[in-house]
Amino acid sequence: MKVIVFGATGTVGRLAVENLLKAGHTVTAFARSPQNLNLNDPKLRLVAGDAMKLSDVTDAVAGQEAVVVTLGAGMSRKSKIRSQGTMNVIKAMQTHGVRRLIAQSTLGARDSWPTLNFWWKRVMFGALLAPVFRDHELQEQLVEASGLDWTIVRPGAFTDKATERAVIEDVPNTARGLDLKIARSELARFLTRQLSDRQYVGRAVGLSS
Repeated sequence: MKVIVFGATGTVGRLAVENLLKAGHTVTAFARSPQNLNLNDPKLRLVAGDAMKLSDVTDAVAGQEAVVVTLGAGMSRKSKIRSQGTMNVIKAMQTHGVRRLIAQSTLGARDSWPTLNFWWKRVMFGALLAPVFRDHELQEQLVEASGLDWTIVRPGAFTDKATERAVIEDVPNTARGLDLKIARSELARFLTRQLSDRQYVGRAVGLSS
């Protein structure tokens, strides 16, 4: 399948690109500086662009069959890249008739809020990362209203190593006592799987240990 990854040089995006290539997909890596991937694969195409510019996004989506969004700006409190960038992706997909959208959000967004512990509710998303959290929630609203074949993936906090506890797939909103962590590599594998597995089309899926 021909798939484009937005946010391809991020910590999750990079792993998603690698996993998609291993799975045999033809991958377009979209980022401001996609050459930073330092990957050499005949099925990989690098596209430099700004996700905040609709024209850049629309040009890049032409000819694709699926889109993976892993846009982010770290802990920046001012960036709107998740919502505005995703909105540009949605418009580009609608323009070119591309249906399949897989968008990375965060556990705790919208109806998954009860799964968070006090620290995440009051300190991280309640104060330190409040603007980031609001941007994720807006991103999800835009995806759900897109009319596309979408899946929203809500991971817990990222780790570089495998978590001590097994990761729960499709975390129920009634879940409590979670570690609220997931390895970036496991998230990347899950994002890749969504291209061949339509189980979660039209769903938001939580992933957390």
